Amino acid sequence: MNEGCGVVAVASRNRAAESIYLALMALQHRGQEAAGIAVFDGEIKNYRGLGLIGEAFKGFDIEKIDGQVGIGHVYYSIKISTPENAQPTLLHTSAGDIAIAHNGIITNAEDLKKELMEKGHNFFYGSEEEAIAYLLADSLKEKSVEKAVKYAMKKIEGSYSFTLMLNDRVFGLRDPLGIKPLCLGKIENGYIIASESVAIDVLGGEFIRDVEPGELIEITPDGYKSYKLIEEKHKAHCFFEYVYFARADSFIDGIEVYKAREKLGRVLAKEHPVEADYVVPIPDSGRAHAYGFSKASGIPVAEGLMKNRYIARTFILPTQKIRERLVQLKLNPVKSIVEGKKIVLVDDSIVRGTTMKKIVGLLRHHGAKEVHVRIASPPIIAPCYFGIDMTTRDQLIASGRSIEEIRKKIGADSLGYISIEGLVKALGIDKNDLCLGCVTGEYPVRIKGEKYRFQKSLEKWRKE
Repeated sequence: MNEGCGVVAVASRNRAAESIYLALMALQHRGQEAAGIAVFDGEIKNYRGLGLIGEAFKGFDIEKIDGQVGIGHVYYSIKISTPENAQPTLLHTSAGDIAIAHNGIITNAEDLKKELMEKGHNFFYGSEEEAIAYLLADSLKEKSVEKAVKYAMKKIEGSYSFTLMLNDRVFGLRDPLGIKPLCLGKIENGYIIASESVAIDVLGGEFIRDVEPGELIEITPDGYKSYKLIEEKHKAHCFFEYVYFARADSFIDGIEVYKAREKLGRVLAKEHPVEADYVVPIPDSGRAHAYGFSKASGIPVAEGLMKNRYIARTFILPTQKIRERLVQLKLNPVKSIVEGKKIVLVDDSIVRGTTMKKIVGLLRHHGAKEVHVRIASPPIIAPCYFGIDMTTRDQLIASGRSIEEIRKKIGADSLGYISIEGLVKALGIDKNDLCLGCVTGEYPVRIKGEKYRFQKSLEKWRKE
């Protein structure tokens, strides 16, 4: 399972590119397929490449890139084939240079592009970010930046945390429901906006606060300005940020991710108790959940699976046979922990079930007496339309299957998922302020053919 990306914006008296580079390193977990940095040096200049941070920028001397303001992006998509398709997206418009880095998905992007093409806009990239840049450019001819951004927000649907540059001005914007995270910090000689607080930490900075849903923030080397453009009664924070995507040492909307995961493990242990010798986390995604499960159950936690941290990404492995052996390449059981033992295997989620089936089989092959699987998210029964790589129901093992049917599929002795109520309790966030679309089938944004949750519509603020 993969997430869309991570974004950064920096305004500093120093060269911004160096700070952005380090911040993107801290956000590498959010995207490994491509990366980019755009800075203003008389005009906006864009530096992009494919691969991990070190690969993407190996042709550029970061220390010599001038410009005191800039934005950055890390991206995941196996569809990318050229550096030009990486972000930030840069357009030279009649309103000036506009660069955009986006975390999320615009669900009405095709309608927007069609409307803009009818107005005479030609698309070079064909991306939703290009459409947003055109929306802004058209509005900036007559409106202030904040009014132009609000106009664009009324036109777009979906999830988004943006960092963007309008010539030499740099901003961060979060969607009105707060689906994707974004935060603000103070760094040496400047300010930063980023997807997660770890990007601030790596620069030795000070976390100030989360960007509020519906808020636009402009940063300068000397401070920041806030524009609260849209306010919704209820939010829709993505619960998977806490369960899986964010780094465990990040804070998102006032919650430390590690503590949230540990609480999820505690609740999971109470909901699905089991007799076993060891609690074994799947590294690294299940580790904090496993510690919580261990504390609540009294079953000792043990590192029964060792991870090869140097394995290549799946899609670049040279042959199908090697790709199929990926689990054995990535994970290897510790014989003294596994052989003859009853194991509780803890992970954050099961999406397709293929990997979990292989891991259960691997433990049995190495002598596990019993394998009990415990999952710190509810069953994923519906697609995500907001930037997570699980887009069709036929990919999801829990779609249309009972827990017992899933257990048989993965070969476990027992299977327990945390309940939706348990998830909400562990996170300590009002259920009405979470996006639970993938586990309930009800979405906070209107999706054609899908159920729309109690919020009814977003027409209220579109008509203002």
